[in-house]
Amino acid sequence: MFPMSASALDKESTLVVVHYQEAPDNQMDWNLWLWANGPDYFPNKGFAFNGEDDYGKVAAYEFPVDSPEQIGLIVRTDNWDKDKGSESDRLITKDMIKDGVAEVWIKSGDTKIYTSNPDGETAKTEVDMKVHYFRYDNTYTDWGVWTWPDGGDGQSINFDETDAYGGVANVKFANPDAKQLIGLITKKGEWSDKDGEDRFALSTAKEIWLVEGDSTIYYSEPEIDRSPKIVSFEANTFRQAELTLNRAVDEQFLSELTVDGAAVESVEKAGDKSVTVNFSADLDLAQVITASHPTFGDKVLQAGDVLRSPEFDAKYAYDGKLGVTYKQSKTNFVLWAPTAQDVSLELWNMPKDRPANDKDIKKTIAMKRGERGTWTAEVRGDLDGIGYTYNVKHASGSVRAVDPYATAVGVNGDQGVIVDLNETKPKRWNSMKPKLQNATDAIIYETHVRDFSIFDVTSDKYDSGIANKGKYLGVVEPGTRLLVDGKKTATKTGLDHVKDLGVTHVQFIPVYDYNTASVDETKPNATYNWGYDPKNYNAPEGSYSTNPYDAKVRIMQMKEMIQGLHDNNLRAVMDVVYNHMFDAQASNLHKIVPGYYYRYTAGGDFANGTGVGNDTASERKMMQKLIVDSVVYWAKEYHWDGFRFDLMGIHDVETMNQVRQALDKVDKSILVFGEGWDLSTPLDPALKANQKNAYKMPGVAHFNDNIRDGLKGSVFIDTDKGFINGKDGLENRIKTGIVGEIDYNAEIKGFTKEPTQAITYVEAHDNHTLWDKLELTNPIASELNKTKMHRLASSILLTSQGTTFLHAGQEFMRTKEGDHNSYKSPDRINQMDWKRAADRKADVQYMKGLIEMRKQNPGLRMTKATDIKKNLKFYQAEANVITYLIDDKAPSQKKDLFVTHNANPSQVTVKLPKGQWNIIVNGKQAGTKTIKRVSGSVNVPAYSTFVLKQP
Repeated sequence: MFPMSASALDKESTLVVVHYQEAPDNQMDWNLWLWANGPDYFPNKGFAFNGEDDYGKVAAYEFPVDSPEQIGLIVRTDNWDKDKGSESDRLITKDMIKDGVAEVWIKSGDTKIYTSNPDGETAKTEVDMKVHYFRYDNTYTDWGVWTWPDGGDGQSINFDETDAYGGVANVKFANPDAKQLIGLITKKGEWSDKDGEDRFALSTAKEIWLVEGDSTIYYSEPEIDRSPKIVSFEANTFRQAELTLNRAVDEQFLSELTVDGAAVESVEKAGDKSVTVNFSADLDLAQVITASHPTFGDKVLQAGDVLRSPEFDAKYAYDGKLGVTYKQSKTNFVLWAPTAQDVSLELWNMPKDRPANDKDIKKTIAMKRGERGTWTAEVRGDLDGIGYTYNVKHASGSVRAVDPYATAVGVNGDQGVIVDLNETKPKRWNSMKPKLQNATDAIIYETHVRDFSIFDVTSDKYDSGIANKGKYLGVVEPGTRLLVDGKKTATKTGLDHVKDLGVTHVQFIPVYDYNTASVDETKPNATYNWGYDPKNYNAPEGSYSTNPYDAKVRIMQMKEMIQGLHDNNLRAVMDVVYNHMFDAQASNLHKIVPGYYYRYTAGGDFANGTGVGNDTASERKMMQKLIVDSVVYWAKEYHWDGFRFDLMGIHDVETMNQVRQALDKVDKSILVFGEGWDLSTPLDPALKANQKNAYKMPGVAHFNDNIRDGLKGSVFIDTDKGFINGKDGLENRIKTGIVGEIDYNAEIKGFTKEPTQAITYVEAHDNHTLWDKLELTNPIASELNKTKMHRLASSILLTSQGTTFLHAGQEFMRTKEGDHNSYKSPDRINQMDWKRAADRKADVQYMKGLIEMRKQNPGLRMTKATDIKKNLKFYQAEANVITYLIDDKAPSQKKDLFVTHNANPSQVTVKLPKGQWNIIVNGKQAGTKTIKRVSGSVNVPAYSTFVLKQP
């Protein structure tokens, strides 16, 4: 089948059609990875080939992006084996998109992308198409299709033939402009009735199939259940449900319909194929309520919109403690499952060296219904080390689920585990941590537990020198050095490197328990993954522990990592991903309360603003509670010092404010920041926790993509340049980032109320590293000039207001060999290349000097917009040069500071304010010591930053 959206020509979307000709001897199950690059963001995602034609396989999908600059595509398997020809990304450019349609042809083994059939088929100037149409009542009299070429006149053609499928219309008309799409509306007579809205089909198709009530266009005959049936029966309120059919409703249907399990007040026809059932009392959603009809069959009532209503939260939201409360003498269990008919607690003996199976269940205990939708159980005796799951019975059947509040899990997270957390405290475990006065004092260093230490002799003669490679413990091994042929060198690696660099916080991309399909904890080195696919929110990932079978080991070793960082004057930040789960249907949340924890489209599908198939609904009380309870747990139990919220724009403002308020009660110095992108999720724009609403979240910071893309060019357009690498006219954009995105003046105005809300960065784990971006934007530039550009970007970050964020390896110009999305690429791509750190020790020293300089100058770290306006003054400068003075009256700043950034390919002369000035940064050296004393003016080399300080 080859479905195509009916809204293919919507002005805010682009229809992508990819024809693919695979190799004659192909045995692989290929699919298509697609992404759109600016001006709007559409996340990377995999798509199945959903049709075939004479050329080969076809994929047709609609992107919610209006005229993207580029659309990228890769032919690959789910394991990321790439087809020949897809080793490098193929790109559909803007000039290939015609009338909102991007139609291309590609071949296995051929890197080219064609805008017409390379096998010689010419554009057709005539439409000759057989249209099949199925109606459930099998009545086609007076039914026809109104059809037209895009922008042309329409005509009506009757379904004057029938076949085994249904009605048949032969559509034939001139298409002189060879338009790619034709429009179709199925209608009755002179528009006395119609089936749905406009559909759009490829004009080159010879045959298509339509189904009543289905906007999809099929390019091969679909399988259809032709029997009369009740399609759905859903409760929309506590007193009303809607029943839909695949046939028209008549009086006979209404008279023969019965509903068992609840008292019915009335049954009314709501639409042509829908019925409203009104109940005389509030529904008990845990009960089996069945609609029955002698012809249309039975349908059990499902909780629909009622689950997602304020009334549901008002009735069932629970503010007590959920999960497990362990004591040596007894353990209490509380689960929130208001729509469950019954819940049983399953206790497991946890094997020491293999995954558990059903034979390991030692006991099943019936739970009791508690208040406000909870289920409770108390088990006497010491359950330390015992596994547990819940068997939850719904009207639709029973499921096994792990407690969403499980704080310990077995291997691969398939069972929760009851543990005595007092036994997971490592040596020296205490709540003392490095001081942090203000958020803008933080310099965050983002890394991945495995990347940090995995560099070893299996891939080269060089080794990180870290024994616990890829493990929590490897992060805090002291005294490690780069090994060459087994011999220690002077180059610091791991903890010593980061400590010496001078950053204040180490941020780890996901370390909660994530999906087994990404990394199987029984084979932790077999695959690599970033981990942005949560499975259990409150338990550590086991592949980073030395024993994933022992639930306590992963807990203790994560704590050892955090304590080790604290002992070395470093704070720890956790990357949290509450915006989606690895799979909505398979998630524990959906198993326990189906329909509640996620957002849905108007059509009843899971919303997909995240681009991974589901969006959690933080605006609902119990999802909000889960998020707030979770971060508080991590902060209290593990002493995490900050939380980076992935795709924070999916969440709502109230939830993020509650997160901030709850963490303030633990420790006000805990950082809260995230990706405040404006994402397409069904939530009122005024409620979204994105940059547009930053002023509503005063204690929450946002990644500043304005300065990121302003510095180096759009992350969505490979060759787009920025301030540092050759694009003119970006001075005010960069100045906006320099002042921390505050409302500085009419020309320099960003999204923050205070600079503490800006995370200033130029690269992160996502997208190309800065070095790889420069390779794309400036391919003929010398290595020296690219190095200068790179240093210039880092210099601008560290002389800007806001909180500085660095990607691990940025200090030695990290490369991922051009891989812009290395989430499951091998260690060879993702590892921290400590040999490169040695080769680029001068660059490492330069970054170290910038960090030292920032720490010694509080005027670079102001916390109030009013202080910035008073004490940071921009000076007139020539094109691609930015200069500014930070007054010594800035809070705690003892001397005036003068900063100039030259993004030109040649030297410029910059006039200095009156007096003597000490150069402390000059593009080659950086720090707090005087390099040279000057006055009057200074010559600033190409692609360089100068920082000068009054004596």
